[in-house]
Amino acid sequence: MTKSMLIEKVTERMDDFTKKQVEAIIDTIFDGMKDAILRGEKIEIRGFGNFRLKQRNAKTARNPKTGEKLQVPPKNALHFKIGKPFHNALNSISRDV
Repeated sequence: MTKSMLIEKVTERMDDFTKKQVEAIIDTIFDGMKDAILRGEKIEIRGFGNFRLKQRNAKTARNPKTGEKLQVPPKNALHFKIGKPFHNALNSISRDV
């Protein structure tokens, strides 16, 4: 799902709001989430999951093509932990494989 698809779905369900208003609301939510993560805060959306910033340590990696060893610097990564209701809903879906 893309951001524009999300805006479209919310607009369909919210008769009182225009597409521009819904877009502004979604942008505000995403900006707030981004700002919280950058401040090092954890974001908890009950029933959906948690987002938090995780520090990855520096490591030595290897270029698979040349075999050369490379030093990878430490970096931040966004970690998502799925909430139990979402996990249960996700695993109750029967899939045809």
